Amino acid sequence: MPKKRPKLAVWKFASCDGCQLSLLDCEDELLAVAGAVEIAYFPEASRAVAKGPYDLSLVEGSITTPHDAERIHRIRRQSKFLVSIGACATSGGIQALRNFKNVKEFVSIVYASPGYIHTLNKSTPIADHIAVDFELRGCPVSKVQLLELVNALLNGRKPNIGNQSVCVGCKARGAVCVMVARGAPCLGPVTQEGCGAICPAYDRGCYGCFGPKESPNTGSLSERWGVLGVDKKGRVRAFRGFNAYADAFRRESEANER
Repeated sequence: MPKKRPKLAVWKFASCDGCQLSLLDCEDELLAVAGAVEIAYFPEASRAVAKGPYDLSLVEGSITTPHDAERIHRIRRQSKFLVSIGACATSGGIQALRNFKNVKEFVSIVYASPGYIHTLNKSTPIADHIAVDFELRGCPVSKVQLLELVNALLNGRKPNIGNQSVCVGCKARGAVCVMVARGAPCLGPVTQEGCGAICPAYDRGCYGCFGPKESPNTGSLSERWGVLGVDKKGRVRAFRGFNAYADAFRRESEANER
């Protein structure tokens, strides 16, 4: 009797679908994944739906509505392993900018009939609502890291995904430090590596797409940016990007508002 393939499910909450597209962008590698697992639920790729439980659930997007706050608990109960993927799922995403203001004001300005809008006051990461087995950062996630994650969990081993800063990525590809050489603001020293240091390699500062690295010294970096001529408003904008509500970035942006 052939061995039963593990079930993979991919779920979407408030997001742009970019992280799901990263999985589809794996192309040849995706064929190998599809051969090793049963893709039980993945609306971005197929209309086929298989009932749970699921061996591995990948969850993209943040929780922004009461309905989604309930739905994520149902998904957790059906999943052996659950991984949040991307900045929206791991830190609330760009939509978490609303967390710093009164969301009711936005609703009244944007929508002709605000009474039909049912939303939470904040956009929050998946881990704020349920237990998550692993968080995969990025906006979007790295397809190399995504494949490593799927391979590791399906084979019963720990994912080999580092948490070093983007500066390590710069050194690895021989990119010149834009802060040292040009005095350009860069979030690389406090951002987790995962993109291969794309922006510094093209002579631009890092935008923090992969969120804060482990134990980031955001205060020191912020002071350095002040020396480079970036005022407090500029520093607030820098830390309020794709990972605005990640704890370290949130605290540093708020410190520069005071």
